[in-house]
Formats: sequence, structure tokens, C-alpha cells
Amino acid sequence: MQERIDEKKLSSIKGKQEEALKLHAFYRGKIEITPRCRIKDIEDLSVWYTPGVAAPARDIAENPGKVYTHTNKGNTVAIVTDGSRVLGLGNIGPEGALPVMEGKALLFKYLGGVDAIPLCINTEDPEEIIKFCRWIEPGFGAISLEDIEKPKCFTIVERLREELNIPVWHDDQLGTATVTLAAIINSLRLVGKNKKDVKIAMIGAGSANVTIFRLIIKYGFSPQNIVVVDTRGIIYRGREDIKNPENVKKREIAEASNRENIRGGVPEAMKDADICIAFSKPGPGIIKKEWVSSMASDAIVIAGANPIPEIWPWEAKEAGARVVATGRSDFPNQVNNSLVFPAILRGALDVMAT
Repeated sequence: MQERIDEKKLSSIKGKQEEALKLHAFYRGKIEITPRCRIKDIEDLSVWYTPGVAAPARDIAENPGKVYTHTNKGNTVAIVTDGSRVLGLGNIGPEGALPVMEGKALLFKYLGGVDAIPLCINTEDPEEIIKFCRWIEPGFGAISLEDIEKPKCFTIVERLREELNIPVWHDDQLGTATVTLAAIINSLRLVGKNKKDVKIAMIGAGSANVTIFRLIIKYGFSPQNIVVVDTRGIIYRGREDIKNPENVKKREIAEASNRENIRGGVPEAMKDADICIAFSKPGPGIIKKEWVSSMASDAIVIAGANPIPEIWPWEAKEAGARVVATGRSDFPNQVNNSLVFPAILRGALDVMAT
């Protein structure tokens, strides 16, 4: 009986992928630019373009802050990506990333009323990405960085926040961390556990989980009760590869976490854990049912990989998890940055944050 249910669900997922291909080809994109003002005659044209447009242009040149009142800068976000790490698809390049960026722009508009422009650029050099964002700053109220591989994504965000006068948001880090913390807070309320006591297994050490690690510690979770696993296994003090300068984030994790300095892989990290936070690579099968069964009672499992979670939610429930969440909108308990970024950028634009 369960096999038939699983087959039905998998068939539904495949059907949605086929439908997505058809509809994307039919509409040829998900967004368009439409005018706010009407042009019904030559008089209107002379107001909105030459010669009338010279007046606001001069006003802005003399008073730069008026760019927010005379133009759409205050409601426009640049979605910048190099396509080097898209969803669970990996490095698919700027063209391959465009449908995803259009989807982000769609959500910005529908959920936040924000006009967002996808800018998929043909370079993976961090310095060139930083320069590009500096060059386009005058025309945008904020920049949302998307799907840029680590470790360069950390450097790019840190540099741009120092060098630009508009908000810089990296959704893979900040959006995912925000919505994950919210999910954990509410899940702990449901199961009646305290944040200071729970043991957490984090599967994956990419930009999402590195930032989640920082955020949940600031919220009050004990770093020593957290065990992080990357592609080489559990991160522990003394692991040779994290001495590499490029692994500074992992070195920080090793120094702060894993009180018992345990070693091994995902099974060892998940044993007796109260919470599993997975943002690793698409499944299924990345997390085994027996590993979920080895967790503490009333376990919480967040399988956040897209487009396929590390473990199917029904399998995690069968294995004994009390609360199960994924990054998908077609499963219950979606934990996805789409729940966060439209509102946060909306607020940042409204207050003209810097």
C-alpha cells in the first residue's frame, strides 16, 4: 500500500516538472515591464520624456536623495547571479540560472510589490562581480545576490556591504537562515523542548548552513550541542583539511561546536539528535530512514535541499520524526527563503536602508 502511495507522489512530482517545461515555453518568461503612467497624447509624452524629464533629472543632480522620489529606484532590486550554484543543480551558468531568477522576481512582485530585475552575468570572478554591483548601484534600491558558490559568496557579501550605500542581501545565506530559525522556534514549541538543551545535527556546510549556524547561536542555541557534517564527514577540532585558508568558516565552526569532538559522518551526527537541519545536495537517499530512527524522541527534521529533499517527508515521518519540513511548496511545512525575502527587502526599501 505504501509503495503505491509513494509511486503516486513521485508521479505527481514528475508531472509538475513536465508542466513547468510546457508553461515556460508558452509564456516565454515569467515577468515583464509595464508602465505606471499613461501616455495618451503628445502632451503626456513631453512630460514623461523630453523636454519635461529634464526637470527631475536636474533636481536629482543637485539633490541626489531625490532619486528615491522622482524614480523607481526606491522600489527596484537587482537580482545578481553568476549561476555557479543554482538550487540543487550546481553550476549551470548564467543562462541556466535565468528561469530561477525570473521566479525570484515574480515572488518579489507578488509577495512584496517590489520590482526586481534578473541580472545573470557572464563571470565567476569575485572581483568582477563586486565591480559589477558597484557599477549598477545608482539604478537600484537594493541588491539581492543569488546562487553564487562558496566560499566566494561570503567575501562578496562582506565587501559589498562595506562598499555600497544600499542594502545587500544574499538569499541563500540570510533568507534561508531566517526562515529556518523560525521553523525551529515553532517546532520546539510543538514538541516542548528547550533551545539550550537540544542536540542539533547540521547536514551540509554550504552558505545556508554556515549562516544558520551563526544565527541560531545568536538566538541562544548552544554551539557545543551542534554537530556539522560536510562532504568529508563531521567537522571536528584538529581535522587537517580545515586548516586550509579557504576553509576559515569551517575552522570557526570546528572551534565553536561539537563539544565531544565526535568523528564520523551523517549517521554519527544524527544519533540522539533532537533536530536535523539538512541543506546539502538533492536526494532522495542522502538521509536514510534508519538514521532518523536513531534520533531522539519527537525529532525535528528539516530536509531543505531543492529540488528534491535529502529524504522524502513521508519516509522521515515513518522513521519516527515528529515534525518534518522541506524546501518545497508542494509538501507540508515549507522552509524556503521565499517566505522571507519579499517582506525583508520591501521593508528595507521603504525605509531607504543603507
